[in-house]
Amino acid sequence: MRLWPLTTKSITTIPDDDAAILEAFTGSTPGAGVTASNAPSVTAVAAGLRLISEPCATLDVNLVQGSERVESHPALTSGYEFVRDLVAEALLHDSGAMAWVNRVNGEPREIINYKRGTIQVQYEETREPLYRVSGRPVPASDIIHLRGPFEKCPISLAREAIGAAIVMEAHASRMFKNGARPGGVITVPKGIGEKSWKAMKAGWRSAHEGAENSGRTAILFDGAEFKQMQLSSVDAQFLEMRRFQNEEIARAFNLSPAMLGDMTKSSYANASQKQLEALIYAIEPWLCALESALDRALLTDEERATMRFKFDRDDLTRASLTERATAINSLIASEVINPNEGRDWLGMPAREGGDVYANRNITVKPAANDNTMKEAA
Repeated sequence: MRLWPLTTKSITTIPDDDAAILEAFTGSTPGAGVTASNAPSVTAVAAGLRLISEPCATLDVNLVQGSERVESHPALTSGYEFVRDLVAEALLHDSGAMAWVNRVNGEPREIINYKRGTIQVQYEETREPLYRVSGRPVPASDIIHLRGPFEKCPISLAREAIGAAIVMEAHASRMFKNGARPGGVITVPKGIGEKSWKAMKAGWRSAHEGAENSGRTAILFDGAEFKQMQLSSVDAQFLEMRRFQNEEIARAFNLSPAMLGDMTKSSYANASQKQLEALIYAIEPWLCALESALDRALLTDEERATMRFKFDRDDLTRASLTERATAINSLIASEVINPNEGRDWLGMPAREGGDVYANRNITVKPAANDNTMKEAA
């Protein structure tokens, strides 16, 4: 009996993922085939990705020190595409989105958003991240890392809901391909041979299947009868089931179904409230995570004591012009802001004397004397 050399066999380990373990013991489910590449093919998922990533990218990102804005700093280098792609990637992948900060003499000069997989991350027992760029270790301070809560992205959290939506979309496509009606059964009073059966099947499908052949008159022979299949309760509730899947996907993104285009329970009265909820519960958490990620990677330890990145939320809170004018007028009247600050919110230049905090509604103007009135006349 030979004991040396020993023959070893590599064993593939099960991924540390609840869905993979469940699939190994119970079999695959519709959600098993959902990936970051095919999930956006579901319109509800695509809408959720855009509703969160694009508003984050449209906002101006400022570097503030106390209450003052820092106008010039090497860290002010990000742009619309970078923020949009970073948030979208974090929404699609459990590991989040990562970008490398290129520094020159210790100062950030550019942010490189590498192709997916170029930057890898591993966590120690203390959850401290260790980063590698193309296999080369890099300091954590050189990586902008944005990821979602629960160590899972919304796509993973709603994997089964997205998988069911994909299956139902394919079912609807096949149903409309066959003339938007369920199939049927052709019965004959006596048995027929295999050759005759194949010829009958090919002729029937050629003449009657497909949306373009819908409504044609069927001609049967040798006593054959066509019996149409009845709609089951599942088919009758198909539209409601598809709407429910959209609601499930919306919950994963923390969005209202109305924001994904389902206006069933929406009205003019609650439209503004739904937009406010989307800002507070869906977009604001990602803005805070973005600000923290930028602070960690683009500011030094000394700068973080007094400086921080802050997105300008005003563009997302704009209401109608009437509501906005009323709010600005109330803030000026209560001396919370001055007229020039209100004009700045409207995108208008400052005017002379507009930096004074005063309530114009109660301020008494000095009366004009007689000479002034005569000159005016």
